[in-house]
Amino acid sequence: MAASEPAASPAPRPRLALEVALAVSVAVAFADSSIVVLALPELYVDFQTSIPGISWVVTAYNVAVVVASLALLPFLRRVRPAWLALAGLLLFLTSSVVCALADGLETLIAGRVAQGVGAALVLGASLPLFVALGDRRERAIGIWIAAGTLGTCVGPALGGVLTEAFDWRAIFAVQAPLAAAAIVAALHPRARALPPPSPVAERVPLGAAPALVFLFAALVGALFLAVLLVVTVWGYGPLSGAAIVSALPLAALAARPLSRRLPSPADLAGGSVLLAMGLVGLALLPASDPAYAVPALALAGAGLGLALPPLTRASIPDHGESGRSAVVSVGVRHLGLVVGLLAVAPLLAAELDEAADQATINATAVILDAPLPIQTKIPVALDLYDEFQATPEGEIPDLARPFDEHGAEDDEAVSQTRDDLLDSVQAVLTRAFRSSFTLSAVFALLAGAAAVAFARRSPA
Repeated sequence: MAASEPAASPAPRPRLALEVALAVSVAVAFADSSIVVLALPELYVDFQTSIPGISWVVTAYNVAVVVASLALLPFLRRVRPAWLALAGLLLFLTSSVVCALADGLETLIAGRVAQGVGAALVLGASLPLFVALGDRRERAIGIWIAAGTLGTCVGPALGGVLTEAFDWRAIFAVQAPLAAAAIVAALHPRARALPPPSPVAERVPLGAAPALVFLFAALVGALFLAVLLVVTVWGYGPLSGAAIVSALPLAALAARPLSRRLPSPADLAGGSVLLAMGLVGLALLPASDPAYAVPALALAGAGLGLALPPLTRASIPDHGESGRSAVVSVGVRHLGLVVGLLAVAPLLAAELDEAADQATINATAVILDAPLPIQTKIPVALDLYDEFQATPEGEIPDLARPFDEHGAEDDEAVSQTRDDLLDSVQAVLTRAFRSSFTLSAVFALLAGAAAVAFARRSPA
């Protein structure tokens, strides 16, 4: 009997390495929901496509995760979790390579769909594997939740760093070796020995599902809208944009320990309210300045760090087989992202169309009112027009260039006119995001209401 004991549990160090590899794959799968957001401007230029077309690079992944999660449920009792994870990791690895090498938008979107299917398989099988590799169910669930929370929050910042350091293809290139490392964990003898779940139907906890849907719909404001505002409207590069939006994951991680100390209704309601307050802060930014955006993002991140862990934990049963609950939890999260994207995208598009007209009027007024001689004013205005005409669709025109070419560096009046014009245009476009941020804040409050209702129905 004693001779068989070492085989019952992997040694601490190898087990830790396997858990880390699997946790990284879980974090990457969650991060992929938003990891390409900071690369969207570069994708616009490379593929010369429309905004609705490029938005499918984000939407296709999330839709694929939702559909694959639902389709996976009937098969969970027939397949060992290790083989399910292995299939998902191989598909995720292959599709990541396809995305990295994509030479057209259609290929990239197809790769993103395949990534979403692979991610659904990995996320559905990973929780039982954590339980199999570890010695305590509570610890395994905690690792899965922490990896998911971290991945959800750091996606945009991580994508921004990779895009700035290399290009958008690096986002997908680095995912392939990470998936390969997780394959080792799926092939571990203890993981492969884990049998399929019991054929007896398991009751999946659904009480937290509405709150999770609304919470992730609200995250569209913090993860997507904020990034588009900072990079597309304010003109920050991917690395600078990543530094700004990193306030969200840092605050979320800092708030997680507090979530464990608060009673259930307090962490759920408080987290949702903080998230809503952060989104309202983004809606009411007094200026196009990171000094105002960073505190609002930090507030939203703190709210997420308080509300998401207990909601995720509530979606997974304390006893019995956990695979089906994990799959449903994953599907519900991504359904929320899809709902948020579908609700916010048309609203933002309509607001930006109106704002573009107003920005043109304001820019014209700035030029006309500028204390510049007519021999400077006319060439600047003509060059501004040429800049708009020469800018490819999807790319932001460099409104500062005409002024710089006409002496802004040496002429204070030209320099001041340039700054006034940029401030005017940015202010109008920033205000165009208000309705979308406000709608996201409404989703956060709905998440809080649903979470509190669920907490009151649940036994203490």
